[in-house]
Amino acid sequence: MKALKYLNKFFFKYRFLLITGLIFVTMSNFFALYPAEFVKVALDKVLASLKQTNNFNDIKSDIIKYSTLILLFSLGKGVFMFLMRQTIIVMSRKIEFDLKNEIYRKYQSLSMSFYSKNNTGDLMNRISEDVSRVRMYLGPAIMYFINISVLFSLVIFKMFSISKVLSLYVLAPLPILAISVFFVSSKINFKSDKVQKQLSRITSIAQENYSGIYILKSFAYEKLSLKKFRNNCDKYIKKQLDLIKIEALFYPLIVTLIGTSTLLTIYIGGIEASKGNITTGTIAEFIIYVNMLSWPVASVGWLTSLIQRAEASQKRINEFLSDDSTIKNFGKQKIVSVNEIEFKNVFFRYEKSKNYALEDISFKLKKGETLGIFGKTGSGKSTILALITRNYDLSKGDILFNKKPIHEYELESLRRKFGYVPQDGYLFSGSIEENISYSSSKIDRKKLNLSTENAAIDEEIKKFPNKYKTKIGERGVQLSGGQKQRISIARAFYTKPDIFIFDDCLSAVDSITERKIVKTLNKLKSMTTSIIVSHRIMSLVKCDNILVLDEGKIIESGKHTDLIKKNGFYFKMFTNQLHNKTNVS
Repeated sequence: MKALKYLNKFFFKYRFLLITGLIFVTMSNFFALYPAEFVKVALDKVLASLKQTNNFNDIKSDIIKYSTLILLFSLGKGVFMFLMRQTIIVMSRKIEFDLKNEIYRKYQSLSMSFYSKNNTGDLMNRISEDVSRVRMYLGPAIMYFINISVLFSLVIFKMFSISKVLSLYVLAPLPILAISVFFVSSKINFKSDKVQKQLSRITSIAQENYSGIYILKSFAYEKLSLKKFRNNCDKYIKKQLDLIKIEALFYPLIVTLIGTSTLLTIYIGGIEASKGNITTGTIAEFIIYVNMLSWPVASVGWLTSLIQRAEASQKRINEFLSDDSTIKNFGKQKIVSVNEIEFKNVFFRYEKSKNYALEDISFKLKKGETLGIFGKTGSGKSTILALITRNYDLSKGDILFNKKPIHEYELESLRRKFGYVPQDGYLFSGSIEENISYSSSKIDRKKLNLSTENAAIDEEIKKFPNKYKTKIGERGVQLSGGQKQRISIARAFYTKPDIFIFDDCLSAVDSITERKIVKTLNKLKSMTTSIIVSHRIMSLVKCDNILVLDEGKIIESGKHTDLIKKNGFYFKMFTNQLHNKTNVS
């Protein structure tokens, strides 16, 4: 249980609920214990009275008295069981809430290199399925463990105080029951894991097919997709039936061994009663005690499995919680405005890569200027942007903001200076206005309208039935590629950043719209700086400086006219693009 030690801090935090729950468990078992004694006393009195007078009326008041006591104690037990769940189960839910938030905060603080090593499904599974398994340990497992411990202590003490001989015989089958249940539970858990994994496969297949429904229909893949889905469903049914066969042994096993204890109680109890060592009522009392102990003994295997599964899940969670971000936020100074960015002999290599993604990159970018970055796929364009926004730290060299190293600035204040538009124009499920105002808690209507106007998407939004409140679906599935891109651009305009970063995001818009957006950027030149990454040279013509990259190196730089005069790589690519455009026209 080493991994579960991490949860001790939460137990301390909610110690009041835990201690109160322990008191309620004890009180609940106290009220559960005495009805058996009332049954014994009532039965003995009935038998004694019938032997003497054979008149039921003489003991009627006693029966009513003990029946009332049994009812009141059962009610008391129920009240304290309710309070027990309201403390220990509530504690587990509070810890679950805290743990999920802690994991979520950790996910947000981890660097991009972490996400490149871990897939989204696994991250989601740890914050949902793994935390749920841990909660089963925090709530039901702890509650039942405390309950079993207290109940066992009280009942066994009571049984041995009445008759040691009868107690030994009655309890003999219970260890066999506990061991049997443990092995059956282990088999059930093993089969359950297989069932869950197969269910995950079915869910993944369905999710992939629904997400890629356009491709599925385009390739007429429906029949093959259905066949694959049905094959996996067949495997799921087989695994589920294997599980049910083993589960079918569980309850007969419990009933058989508890029945054995009950028979021993009657048989040995009868012998002891004939000897005068115990009364007939004691046999009835012991039968009640046996039934009280049956569930705790049977649940030992279940509790063990809950703890084992929680241990495995917490171990997986701890792996993430103990993972440190490679981007250390030890900068104290908040950046007020960005007047200059400089790369000085910057080298960068991705983790586990032998080759540099960037080599000896140097350039300056002053406020009000527009920097263009051009190059083939994999030349290092997006890597430069990742270093500027400090999603990665450089390997060698210096990145200076206002002549100070980038890591001297507080990370959040630095990143708030950027209006970043990614290549895919990623959108969240929700409305158009929620996506555009994503960086703010409240929607500023004036800013919203201005940002959509600058992104040349305002007229199209107004044509939608619900306008800005239109739901766009997951990843903006209701919109065209150009619309998604422009809403993503509007989101950048909404933040009013110091630096606009367009990462090859104008490729999905037409040339007229592109010119409008670039014109807007030129209007904002006095207040902002722009970085435009593009594989289309026409998007970079107005830039103050263009970096031409190839295999992570700057092979050319300068204004568009200067690069054309050099008659190099840039000129050849420009000629090819111009030629292709002419042919298409």
